[in-house]
Amino acid sequence: MASLNVGNLGEFLREQRRNAQLSLRQLADAAGVSNPYLSQIERGLRKPSAEILQQLAKALRISAETLYVQAGILDERRDPDGLEVHSAILTDPALNEKQKQVLLQIYESFRKENGYSSDIARAEGLDLDRTAPEGEPGSGDEHGSTRKGSTGKGKKGTQEADGDPHAT
Repeated sequence: MASLNVGNLGEFLREQRRNAQLSLRQLADAAGVSNPYLSQIERGLRKPSAEILQQLAKALRISAETLYVQAGILDERRDPDGLEVHSAILTDPALNEKQKQVLLQIYESFRKENGYSSDIARAEGLDLDRTAPEGEPGSGDEHGSTRKGSTGKGKKGTQEADGDPHAT
């Protein structure tokens, strides 16, 4: 476990609070901590508990894991090659093969856009330069492929004969 990095945590919290356009008092109230205590955390004078970090994360609408990493309580998870994501997608029993391939293509296209290597995708035979056909995810026409009589709400949705998807 890493050592507690209180100074950087305080700076990070202050930046997140400002990005959320919250005053110190507003964040303290939302997180259920005192105004002076939050001020001391931001200045690096206090070491908040994991529970306080969780309350602050909830109030800032960020993940508690992010604050735990900043505080040095949790080691940052790194997956530079995307192996864990690929593995999770490929082993998910809720997805069919076509869905897995489309999801991997989307994931790899985002990685490519952000400057990460796509060696895994090439090894798996994914064509990242392929343009998705109309109606497939990534084509920009996901909604255009909705069949007549479908509301896009899954099996439970029905559409009345007049074409109004909100009719009962």
